[in-house]
Amino acid sequence: MHVSPWGSLSTIRVRLTAALAAALLPVLILGVIQAAIAFRNDAIELRDELAASAERSAATARARMEAADILLQTLAPGSVGLNCAQRLAEVTQRIPGYSNLIRFDRRGRVACAANDVPADPLRARRAWFTRTAAGDNLVITRDPGAEYARVPALLAAVPARDPRVGFDGAFVAVISLESLAPRTADRSLPEQAEVALADGAGRFINATDKEAFPNLPRDWRAKATERGSLVWYADDLRGERRVYSAAPLVGDELYVILSARSGGIFSWATLNPLTGVAFPILTFILALVAVSVVTERVVTRWIAYLQRIAALYARGRLSVRPIQAEQMPPEIRDLAETLEDMADAIVGRDASLRDSLAQKDALMREIHHRVKNNLQVISSLLNMQQRALADPAARAAMSDTRQRITALALIYRALYQGPDLKRVDLRSFLEELTAQLVAADAIRGSHIRTEIHVDALVIDPDRLAPLALFAVEAITNAQKHAFAGRGGTLSVNFRVHGEEAELEIADDGSAPDDALVSSGVGRTLMTAFGRQLRGRSELVRNDKGGITARLIFPTPIAEPQARSVPSDGNQAAA
Repeated sequence: MHVSPWGSLSTIRVRLTAALAAALLPVLILGVIQAAIAFRNDAIELRDELAASAERSAATARARMEAADILLQTLAPGSVGLNCAQRLAEVTQRIPGYSNLIRFDRRGRVACAANDVPADPLRARRAWFTRTAAGDNLVITRDPGAEYARVPALLAAVPARDPRVGFDGAFVAVISLESLAPRTADRSLPEQAEVALADGAGRFINATDKEAFPNLPRDWRAKATERGSLVWYADDLRGERRVYSAAPLVGDELYVILSARSGGIFSWATLNPLTGVAFPILTFILALVAVSVVTERVVTRWIAYLQRIAALYARGRLSVRPIQAEQMPPEIRDLAETLEDMADAIVGRDASLRDSLAQKDALMREIHHRVKNNLQVISSLLNMQQRALADPAARAAMSDTRQRITALALIYRALYQGPDLKRVDLRSFLEELTAQLVAADAIRGSHIRTEIHVDALVIDPDRLAPLALFAVEAITNAQKHAFAGRGGTLSVNFRVHGEEAELEIADDGSAPDDALVSSGVGRTLMTAFGRQLRGRSELVRNDKGGITARLIFPTPIAEPQARSVPSDGNQAAA
């Protein structure tokens, strides 16, 4: 008996509606307006303040870059000669932020430096050096190709020129990134602000508090470069809500990231502690707990239970039954009963199908058996008629016809005796067919030795019939023309070469030359069998002096075996 969805207070729809209404009604009435106004004002003020601070920090860093340009232009003319290294070292000590000052010649070799310079055999081919040689007045890079300082740093380079030769090398300043970052003690920054530097790929180079900086948002780099600064909200690694601002320091290679705590509920809780903070928090917690508990107890666990039942049905275990259905809500209980009815119907249909398949299998085997018997009767009648004939040509024609019928009978015997009514193992079939044909010829006194090599292949009767009749014609021709009265060796080879299969029947006799160009009934049938298989047939003389009959056709593709239906047992799902 099915229960209407609206006929009980315990339905899913009524439960969820009542829980959501009870949890969210106080929030909608008392908390939304005040919370929205307070958060909006705090967010706008903090966003504007942080964006302005990031832009000021970027402007200060760019001024530092311009100062580095002036310093390099000033020092470049006197950066060679005696006491050059001492003068450059004194400059780095007096001006903070410079890790090294280096003078390179036009080949990228060190001419003078305040501190040690790393070896770089490819320096003259680095992008920053080639740009300097090409005439750029100032080149700044984060990736100079070697580590010029022990701390994260920028490399600023200006060209050195000689009136006689033009470009005469480069003068380089190595500036630590820490000196470019704003100080948290700056009064222009918001309270408890944190500072970090990031490269263009979004990797943080350094930070005053690493846990305050999570992964950067998508497309932050393009937006910050286009707008001059970018502001967004995110949770830091401690789970605290913070507001972030990013601004470019050096082109698109270096960015300053500022972070401050976002104005939350407790920043304005002192104005109205009950309606402003306490009650909204309690109602939100109640809503989350109520929805979570009700959804889990009423919906989620029962749906997961029915999913497990359905998965068992999909694997064929149709005897499993949802025995906990009585504890479910009415709608889900109806679904469980529907699944159970479906399983019962499938079990009944499977049993009927198995019975029908068994009857069909028995009927097909009986039909094949009777066809084989009828063909044997026809073969026996032809044999009797052959004995009554006096004309040798008529007797030979009758013998050929009887052998063809015998081959067809052998196909039907292989079908009803084999495990599959639709396919036959070609290897055992060719072995038996060859044995029968050779045995019949042995009665007449010819001793024929056979060599059979057959690749494994399962073939359907529609393709097996022309292939078997082709083999009968080829073996019969060999018996008539190659082995008549003397015997010999008969080779039967079947090979699968990818998309093509090849049946080859060869003898070592001495057939006349006109045997290759004859147009008798046998040759006509062999050509027809090749066309029937969408292939081709040919007769050629082999290296043993005999004739080789060859049939080449597309390789048959066996159909997949039908999947058996698993047995059924009495089971139940707890």
